Amino acid sequence: MEQKSLSQAQRLATQIPDADRVWHGPELMVLETANALGLKGEPVAALADQNFGLWAGRRLAELDPAELAAWMSDPDVAPHGGETLNDLRRRIAAFLKENLGLSGHTLAITHPAVIRAAVCEVLGAPSQAFRAVDVQPLSLTHFTSDGRRWALRMVSR
Repeated sequence: MEQKSLSQAQRLATQIPDADRVWHGPELMVLETANALGLKGEPVAALADQNFGLWAGRRLAELDPAELAAWMSDPDVAPHGGETLNDLRRRIAAFLKENLGLSGHTLAITHPAVIRAAVCEVLGAPSQAFRAVDVQPLSLTHFTSDGRRWALRMVSR
């Protein structure tokens, strides 16, 4: 993790509420973020970033423009060998449903795509809204549950 990101993580660590459990995506980058925040957690496969298949690690300029346009406009189009947006949403919807009745506070450290999918699911927004959700690096997104449904909580500091 670069020094600027490490400094941002250390500032964010002071804003993180106490948690009964800490979960994180399985990727090294997410584990490094958890470590920078001073958190020890458990990897959870459902919190993995969207699978971009053969596009993983490539810059947008390297991709076929027609294939990229199809993927950007159709939530059922997958990057080569990857996961469609709707597949990601189904994965996150199942994760949210499975954890709906948990008591206490859970802190989940994951990628922007996972958070965008969760926001769309909780709000009942169509998949086309996915790219309109801006998730900044090292930001906090709060979800609450009453055991029957999830809600997005806006928090001011």
